[in-house]
Amino acid sequence: MAAAAAFSLVAVLVHWPKWHELERTGMKKWIALMATALALGLAGCGKSAAKPQLLETPDQDTQFQMGTVVTLRIYDRGKKAVLAQAFKRITTLADAITVNQKGSAVDQINAAAGKHPVRVSKDVFRLIQYAKAYSQKSNGSFDLAIGPITSMWHIGFNDERKPSQREIDAALPLVHYQDVQLDVAKRTVYLTKKGMQLDLGGIAKGFITDEVIDTFKQHGVTTAIADLGGNIYVLGHSPKGPKRDWTVGIQDPKESRGTALGTIPAANQTIVTSGIYERYMKVDGKVYMHLMNPRTGYPFDNELMGVSIITKHSVDGDALSTATFDKGLKAGMAFIEKDTNAEAIFITKSKQVYVSSGLKNKFKLVKNSGYKLANIKDVK
Repeated sequence: MAAAAAFSLVAVLVHWPKWHELERTGMKKWIALMATALALGLAGCGKSAAKPQLLETPDQDTQFQMGTVVTLRIYDRGKKAVLAQAFKRITTLADAITVNQKGSAVDQINAAAGKHPVRVSKDVFRLIQYAKAYSQKSNGSFDLAIGPITSMWHIGFNDERKPSQREIDAALPLVHYQDVQLDVAKRTVYLTKKGMQLDLGGIAKGFITDEVIDTFKQHGVTTAIADLGGNIYVLGHSPKGPKRDWTVGIQDPKESRGTALGTIPAANQTIVTSGIYERYMKVDGKVYMHLMNPRTGYPFDNELMGVSIITKHSVDGDALSTATFDKGLKAGMAFIEKDTNAEAIFITKSKQVYVSSGLKNKFKLVKNSGYKLANIKDVK
């Protein structure tokens, strides 16, 4: 398979432009171009050896959701109507979860900070439970209460700015996941301090990706791809042959969308990629990425340029990608190696690539990528 076809599945969406840039270039044009490019790569490389019940050319739909381009693709014959059901699920969840979305549950919780608990839907409560659990698991590397910081920087939006140190110092005491109280019996969420804010952006797309896959399965879909802009899920095996894995590309964080530095085989797995150029802003020549350090109030700034997490559940991949960025290369790899359900690929600013133990015989560098495989044991 040619490199262009191999990597179009996954990290092609790592560098999606900001919303105002999409408006400027024309959303319809973007969607049409990207849907075509993804379809060529995913279906590509000759004729399919698909089973009789699978389509050679999948039914698919592409929409702009949650600030990114979402493409869903179903290979099962006669399941085209499920696409609409899946997008309906995405819209319902996004409307409830998104910050600054009129009527969203998260906005209601934030508005009631320091005042009273807020009862939420089962879906929203389940997501917040996940987010708090990962905040605890990562010892605060991922913190669902990061809202006071992210709302000030607002990287990727028209009002993005670099806050003053005084503003950051005032907001940091509010970033404290332990002050998010959950009442399972009443299904309520309470932020104990006035000014606290939830921001579930670091885990929401993963949660919704998993819900899309559940929707597929509930409607009898066995072979599909869900692409939610940096969160990819490959359901089943490639239609090219029995039990044949998909070939998934890992985005080069320094290059344009669709430029892979390596590939991995995958089936019934999700690949979540975060990079310093995924969403960022420049101030006085310095690049600030959108992933925030809950301890400093600034974007993460270490040797890492990109992280790809491979898991069975996209919600796990989302949280782990943020947590490992915080921990850096060596501590991040140690954190992943302790998790029997996750693998990772770390890409450093010096163009070194480190893979977790479960990927050592699976990950392949693209020829002439300019990157070099390295051993974590050599890192001091």
